Amino acid sequence: MRPTGRFARGNAKVNIQFLGAAGEVTGSCHLLTVGGRQILLDCGLIQGSRADEARNAEPFPFDPARIDAVVLSHSHIDHAGRLPLLVKSGFRGPIYTHGAARDLCEILLRDAAFINEKEVEWENRKRERKGLAPRLPLYSRRDAERAMQRFVSLSYNEPQSLLPGVTLRLLDAGHILGSSIVELDLEEHGRRCRLVFSGDLGHSGAAIMRDPAVVSEADVVLLESTYGDRAHRSQQATLDEMAAVLHEADAGGGNVLIPAFAVGRSQELLYLFGRYFKEWDLARWRIVLDSPLAIEATEIYLRHSELFDAEARELFGRQRRLPVLPNLSFTRTAAQSMALNRLGNGTIIMAGSGMCNGGRIKHHLKHNAWRRDCHIVMVGFQGRGTLGRALVDGAKHIRLWGETIRVNAKVHTLGGFSAHADQGELSRWYGHFKRRPDLVLVHGEPDAQQGLALRIHADHGVSARIAAYGETLELPTH
Repeated sequence: MRPTGRFARGNAKVNIQFLGAAGEVTGSCHLLTVGGRQILLDCGLIQGSRADEARNAEPFPFDPARIDAVVLSHSHIDHAGRLPLLVKSGFRGPIYTHGAARDLCEILLRDAAFINEKEVEWENRKRERKGLAPRLPLYSRRDAERAMQRFVSLSYNEPQSLLPGVTLRLLDAGHILGSSIVELDLEEHGRRCRLVFSGDLGHSGAAIMRDPAVVSEADVVLLESTYGDRAHRSQQATLDEMAAVLHEADAGGGNVLIPAFAVGRSQELLYLFGRYFKEWDLARWRIVLDSPLAIEATEIYLRHSELFDAEARELFGRQRRLPVLPNLSFTRTAAQSMALNRLGNGTIIMAGSGMCNGGRIKHHLKHNAWRRDCHIVMVGFQGRGTLGRALVDGAKHIRLWGETIRVNAKVHTLGGFSAHADQGELSRWYGHFKRRPDLVLVHGEPDAQQGLALRIHADHGVSARIAAYGETLELPTH
């Protein structure tokens, strides 16, 4: 589909360059130039295959020391995960984000740095035996601490002047705690432009979070497209499916593994387990949150319960505690996690990482994926090249630490738990804008982006541009 609109290519005084999440989901990073000032929208980690993740170590395609400010849409690592590297490379400006997103970044960036350090430590032991020079981690926990010192916490719906001619307003994106739609009013030599970046938009009606805010005025919209080619199952159908999975697993006598992102999905599942404790007959199970990071994130969620939707505030927000789950346990240490594999059957284990590319879930897959009575429930997006994507796509064998494991477990994909808006919701969100602003699709794989572009053209008569990596677009001013 050929895009139409007021865009021009080149090096105008108000332009944007797409340097991540262009033709792919992860690595969100867009460079906005207003006159001589530079603002980075997100600075996320590239996730996926080993080759994809190796790109994180490549030099930034700009001078970090010349970036005046960063605006962060939310705390997920594919949006925030390279901020410590940015600071390590010379960035000295402020990082603006919602206060709850800032609190989550403190634990997420520290955890990402710890993983970097441990992976390099393990690799360097092998390199030393081969007589090879040691490698350095992408960044350290100290780099993460330095990045946190640059954060400036904001609230929703409160305009903030960032630089001369640049005003920021954050609105609730409904994706995870503190996630934001970014609205930027830009002015250069008396000419103005309003840029709206959707960040990651939430799925309407999802547990805990409020629905995404409606925005009606913009000259240019950057819209995520993660699920741009599909419709989620309804919330009720998804709840019924989860109940059916648990019933089937209970009848078969096995365990249930749920790879869950530490921020967002873990809290949503705990909320739903509390809400449907009787209906899903959960008293028959041991329920384990096997993720120190998810446990910390849950505590942060409870501190910010004013951001929940009305139903979640009613259930547990006032007491700032989880719903009563008498059979829920938290495993913080590695020893506690390993002990789970000696419990036998009847255990629901939620563990990271959400795409199965690291973390404790890989150990549980090693001990359970070969069992015919095991059920694996996928409740989040699985990027290309990840172990989770292989399971969703029906892999018969997986490789874990050099060992081939046959997948006899039953794999269930419950798309209705997604924290992302689906195709119809993305199109409807864009439809609230008056005068149909120019539209650029980011943060999506090619098929999803093409599907969303066709849907928006059919619904609104607008031809969306699909961002290409490295492309620079002049923004319309008036």
